[in-house]
Amino acid sequence: QVQLVESGGGSVQAGGSLRLSCAASGRPLINYPMGWFRQAPGKEREFVAAISGGYSNTDYTDAVKGRFTISRDGAKNTLYLQMNSLNAEDTAVYYCAARSTIGTRWYANSDEYSYWGQGTQVTVSS
Repeated sequence: QVQLVESGGGSVQAGGSLRLSCAASGRPLINYPMGWFRQAPGKEREFVAAISGGYSNTDYTDAVKGRFTISRDGAKNTLYLQMNSLNAEDTAVYYCAARSTIGTRWYANSDEYSYWGQGTQVTVSS
């Protein structure tokens, strides 16, 4: 069974940076598509970034392009989300997710993911 544990959230002022980590256990996930999603209070969960297995192609929602970077470290079996130039609209609980099958494409639809972390809170004050 795959387990995902996020860390790195916190409170930061607008313009600041945070790096979220998602440590995976249960199996190596280097060849599995993974993603980051977020849910703000009173809103539905939304796609943030995704990375494919294998060659690690990436995709981002327009709101974070140029500010966020998704990456992975296969040796540490960990997924990252580097977040720069944060603004108040980035405030949310951030979740990492992994698919249950190997693949070389990314996925933006949360329904495509089988495994989820517990979430980490990111709060940006203006």
